[in-house]
Amino acid sequence: MLGILARTMVKAGMMKPSGLVKPVSVTRLAGRYFAHQEGLPKLPVPPLQQTCERYLAALTPIVDPEELDHTRQLLEEFQKPGGVGERLQKGLEQRAKKMENWLSDWWLQTAYLDYRMPVVIHSSPGVVLPRTEFSDRQGQMRYAAKLIAGVLDFKSMIDSETLPVEYLGGKPLCMNQYYQVLSSCRIPGTKRDNVVNYTLDKRPPTHITVVHNFQFFVLDVYNSDGTPLTVDQIYIQLEKIWNSSLQTNKEPIGILTSNHRNSWGKAYNNLIKDKTNKESVRAIQKSIFTVCLDAPMPRASDDMYRTRAGVQMLHGGGSRWNSGNRWFDKTLQFIIGEDGTCGVIYEHAPAEGPPIVSLIDHVVEYMKSSEMVRTPMVPLRMPQKLRFNITPEIKKDIEEAKQNMNIMVHDLDMKVNVFSHFGKDFPKSQKMSPDAFIQVALQLAYYRIYKCCCPTYESASLRMFRLGRTDTIRSTSIDSAKFVKTMDDPAKHNTEKVALLDKAVKAHRAYTDMAIRGQAIDRHLLGLKLQAIEDLAALPEIFMDTSYAVALHFNLSTSQVPAKTDCVMCFGPVVPDGYGVCYNPMDTHINFSVSAFNSCQDTNAARLAQALEDALSDMKTLLEQTPKAKL
Repeated sequence: MLGILARTMVKAGMMKPSGLVKPVSVTRLAGRYFAHQEGLPKLPVPPLQQTCERYLAALTPIVDPEELDHTRQLLEEFQKPGGVGERLQKGLEQRAKKMENWLSDWWLQTAYLDYRMPVVIHSSPGVVLPRTEFSDRQGQMRYAAKLIAGVLDFKSMIDSETLPVEYLGGKPLCMNQYYQVLSSCRIPGTKRDNVVNYTLDKRPPTHITVVHNFQFFVLDVYNSDGTPLTVDQIYIQLEKIWNSSLQTNKEPIGILTSNHRNSWGKAYNNLIKDKTNKESVRAIQKSIFTVCLDAPMPRASDDMYRTRAGVQMLHGGGSRWNSGNRWFDKTLQFIIGEDGTCGVIYEHAPAEGPPIVSLIDHVVEYMKSSEMVRTPMVPLRMPQKLRFNITPEIKKDIEEAKQNMNIMVHDLDMKVNVFSHFGKDFPKSQKMSPDAFIQVALQLAYYRIYKCCCPTYESASLRMFRLGRTDTIRSTSIDSAKFVKTMDDPAKHNTEKVALLDKAVKAHRAYTDMAIRGQAIDRHLLGLKLQAIEDLAALPEIFMDTSYAVALHFNLSTSQVPAKTDCVMCFGPVVPDGYGVCYNPMDTHINFSVSAFNSCQDTNAARLAQALEDALSDMKTLLEQTPKAKL
C-alpha cells in the first residue's frame, strides 16, 4: 500500500504530486472514527541535519560533482548555528505543535489547488477495470445498476463508521480520506481552486449524477425512508435516463471542466451567472458521485485494448468521443462504456489512490454476488434532467475547451501492459520487496535508454499520521546507480551484479521505511521553503540552487497502487520530458501503465514499457543463474 500515486509537478520549485491531500475541512464525526483519528500520532518534523545529509545523498547520482560541491557549501551555510535553517526549522516545529498536521493544508494548496494546469492527464488518475462484454445496452445498464448499488453499500460503512481500519506494518492508518471522496467536488477559481464537501450538510445529498450523450441527470438513490434503491429500481431509472437522452447533438457542457484552471475559473463565473445553470452545476457538485454512460469507442486489437481503455479513463478520447461526457471536477466518476470498457477517474485533491482502489475492490466484489431481485413496483420519480442555457459566450468557451482537449489527447503517449512472466511471487521467493524490485528494474530500464540516472518520484503514504497524505521515495539512489551501471558490463562477474542488485533493493526498502515514518526529505524541504515565504523572509539560497530545480524535475513519476482487483491505474507525466509509471503487482503478473508526451522527441511510452519488461526478465535471469552466495 506504499503506492500512492506519484503525481508530481514542478511549479515555481514546488512539487505537484499525487499526494494525499487533506480535504478542505477536516471531518469531525463523533464516534468510532473520531476516536480512532485522535489516537493517531502527529506528523513529525525531521531533524534539520538529517534532512540535509539525506538531500546530498539523493543528489549524488543525479547532479554533476561541481554542482554537488556548490550545494554542499550552501547546505553548510544553511545549517550554521543561529542561522536561517535553524530559524525556519523552529518555525516549522512551532507550526507542528499548533496544528493537527503541519503539512496537510500547505500540501493541498501547493500540490493541487494552486496548480493551474488542467486536471485532465496532469493531475487526475484513471483506473481501468477488468474488461467486460455487454451483449446489449441492457447489459451496460445492469452493470451500472449493480455498480451504483455497490458504491452505496460502501457508503453505508462510511456513514455508520464501520469501515475497517487499515494497517501498514502493524500501525493503524488515518482513515480521513475515505470521508472526503463522496459528495465532494473541486470548484474552479481564476487564481486558486477549492474543494467542497457536502457530507456534513444538515441534509446530506441523496442523489448521484448520471451523464449520457453529454446530458446530465439527477438520480435519487434513496427512498424517503432512507433505504437505498435496489439494483432493480436503479436499473429502471437508468433505462428512463437512457431513453430521454438519445439525441447526440447536445453541447458538451462538461468539457469546460477539462480546460486550464484559470480559463475554466473565468468560464465558470460566467456560466453560473444564469440561475438555471447555477442550480444545475450545484446539483452535479453536491451529488454523491457521477456515473458516465459512455458511447462506444473505435474498436482496438486485443493487445491495444488496455491502452485504449487507459486513455478513455484519463481523457475520454477527445471531443468527438467521450471527453464531454464527464465533469472532471467531480471527485469520483465511474465510467461504463457501451462496449464494455469500464473504469474510474478521480479528482486528486481529496485523496490518494489506495482509498479509491479499496472502494473499487469492495464494489467489484459486491457486483459478483449481487443479483437483480424483482422489487415491488413502487412508482419512482422520473430522474430530473439538468438544463443549461448556452449563451454565445459559453458556446465559445466550450469550443475553446474542445480544441484544448483535442490537443492534449493527441499529445498523450500511453502504453498499458501486462507483464506476464512473473508477479510478486518471484521477488518474494528471493526475499526481496516486490515494490523495490520493480523500482530498481525501472531504474535499469531508464538507464539502458538514456545512459544516465534521473530524478525519480515514488509516492509513499504518510497515513500512519493524522491527516497524512504522501511523501517522496527517491528511487534513484547511490546504490541503484551502481547496480544499473554494472548490470550490462561484460567485464563484471554475475556474483558482483547480484550483490549490487541486492544492495539496491535493500536501499530502496530502507528509504521506503524511512518515508512512511515521516523521515523523508521532500516534504520537509518544501515546509522549510514555505515557512520562509510565510515569514516574508528572503528565500534561502538552497531553494534557488540548480540542484534543487534538478531534484524536483521528476523524469520518472511513479506509483505502486496495489489492488485485489485485476486493474491498473494510469496518470500523465509531471514534466514535459518525463514519464508517468503506475503498477499493480498481482501474484503471478504485473499490470502497469506508462505515459509520456508525443511533443517530446526524447520520450516514448512503448519503448520504456518494453525496456521495463526486459529489465524485469533480465534481473530474474541474473538471480536464477547466479549461485547463491551469502549476501
